[in-house]
Amino acid sequence: MATIFSRIIKGEIPSYKIAEDEKFYAFLDISPRVKGHTLVVPKLEVDYIFDIEDDLLADMIVFSKKVAKAIKAAVPCKRIGVMVLGLEVPHAHIHLLPLQSENDMNLSNPKLTLTDEEFAEIAEKISEAFD
Repeated sequence: MATIFSRIIKGEIPSYKIAEDEKFYAFLDISPRVKGHTLVVPKLEVDYIFDIEDDLLADMIVFSKKVAKAIKAAVPCKRIGVMVLGLEVPHAHIHLLPLQSENDMNLSNPKLTLTDEEFAEIAEKISEAFD
């Protein structure tokens, strides 16, 4: 059975897409900790990030770097934080979070509630900054 991320990649579940290439898909987290919280996932369904073949993992980091640069250009922040947990969905993924402080990475922070319009506006700004 396909993971929720595979269904998002296939377009079966809507998402606020940031960027995509032949190997990866980046989209806004629908339960963000901060505005611009983005997920990067490989199109290949692999449960655990450290089970990904070395070349694909290296490419995933490079793709994530491009996404992070676009987020930083579109969302006012000091840095982009990177987090890999892998417990909530059995499909490897990287969280990219715009940071004002280290506290922005705290998982006990409340999740933001954004409107569809806010998500769409953020996604558009980041996507336009992606090269």
